[in-house]
Amino acid sequence: MILLTGATGFLGHNLVPQLVAAGYRVRALVRPTSQVDFLKKWQVELAYADDISDAVAVKKACVGCNQVIHAAGKFSFWGHDEDFWRTNVLGTTAVIAAALSAQVQRFIHISTIVVVGETTGSRAIDETTPCHPQEPYQLTKYEAEQRVLAAHREHDLPAVILRPGAFYGPWGRYAFNRLFFEEPLKGWRIKVNGGKHITFPVFTADVAQGVIRSLANGCAGEIYNICSQSMTHNQVNRIVSEIAGISPWRVNVPKPIVMNLARSWTALSRFTGREPFYPINMAPYVFQDWPISIAKAQNDLGFVPTPFADGVRQTLEWYWEQGILR
Repeated sequence: MILLTGATGFLGHNLVPQLVAAGYRVRALVRPTSQVDFLKKWQVELAYADDISDAVAVKKACVGCNQVIHAAGKFSFWGHDEDFWRTNVLGTTAVIAAALSAQVQRFIHISTIVVVGETTGSRAIDETTPCHPQEPYQLTKYEAEQRVLAAHREHDLPAVILRPGAFYGPWGRYAFNRLFFEEPLKGWRIKVNGGKHITFPVFTADVAQGVIRSLANGCAGEIYNICSQSMTHNQVNRIVSEIAGISPWRVNVPKPIVMNLARSWTALSRFTGREPFYPINMAPYVFQDWPISIAKAQNDLGFVPTPFADGVRQTLEWYWEQGILR
């Protein structure tokens, strides 16, 4: 039995069908208020906790499980620091304790490549690249990683850490999906700094593939980058536009204009209580280059990323089927 956290999220919607198809029995830890029809469809057992940091509830959910996939996390470009800490750090701490108590045989922790923080030049980012996280999401995900690795060193937790790139695919409406799919198809066609920055997409179904391969082949104590081909914003725009049947033209907006708008919108959000259209914490993702090496995952796990054009086609088909985009 696998205990899966984050089952109702972006990754969960792509991971659960693959786990079930691979023959795994799954128990999902969800909130009492979560929409779970999707999970019931796949005959997933349910366990409940009001919050992922509830150590007692998490420990109870883990009883009888021999593997844990910890995919729950708070990802946002905006929010209160304490919310990121509670979910990403205290939540991970609770799941680690539960896994140790249950003496699980495998612990898969879903982290993120962006724990690297500040990138430099065009050197490929691999699992040995030094980490200098910059904003609350990066900082708390990095701290969570350190706690997982400490549990491996000190208590022999059989942990494997996966660092995915920027998720895109069916069931997503935020970040990469919003910027490169929803906005241009709704007529908001811009690019920044000439579209030359390198981004790091990963098809969410490929993250699920990485998880399943790690259950079988991952080496405890190791970190693996899970990503597709890194490419420029211009390359992404061209492929999405071609498959969507829209013009690849984008109006170029210089960095200073975007940064000033982001700072203004972020300052205003203190009064509105709503996430700004472009939060300032989005800047590292947009204005840095993210050339990613996945050689380790390919060699050790047998990871094979989906060609970007194929992933784009599946993503657009989902948007059209859901009636979200025309």
